[in-house]
Amino acid sequence: MEYELLINGTTKRVNSEPDTPLLWVLRDQLQLTGTKYGCGIGSCGACTVYLSEQPIRSCSLQIQHVGKQPITTIEGLKTPSGQAIQAAWLAHDVVQCGYCQSGQILSAAKLLEENPDPSDADIDSAMSGNVCRCATYHRIKAAIKTAAKNLNPA
Repeated sequence: MEYELLINGTTKRVNSEPDTPLLWVLRDQLQLTGTKYGCGIGSCGACTVYLSEQPIRSCSLQIQHVGKQPITTIEGLKTPSGQAIQAAWLAHDVVQCGYCQSGQILSAAKLLEENPDPSDADIDSAMSGNVCRCATYHRIKAAIKTAAKNLNPA
């Protein structure tokens, strides 16, 4: 079946079975490989993308349910909070293996859009659905705090 998707501001046409997860359409058909496969059941966060500006797990969303909603992947994250998070990630040397990072970054950027001055508890809550196998959680939290300060200097 043919689907027309709005991905990172560009319309793309794909042919896919209706029950194909969005993740596989992104990675295999559109070559947007920044979004990763982790667990396949939406529990680890590696496959996080935005659907209508809200973080979702693309491994458990069938392409037939996307409709005309815009999709943003890590490749298309151009928001001020996204750019601040990415700069802070580098400054704090967050990445080890890097596998979970696109999901972590998208979740962190959405947190800062919704809460420009998050507490530790806010960060823990917002990031709780993202698993980091390398356990860089302290660096992730520090990077989020740095990005928040850079976006909203006192």
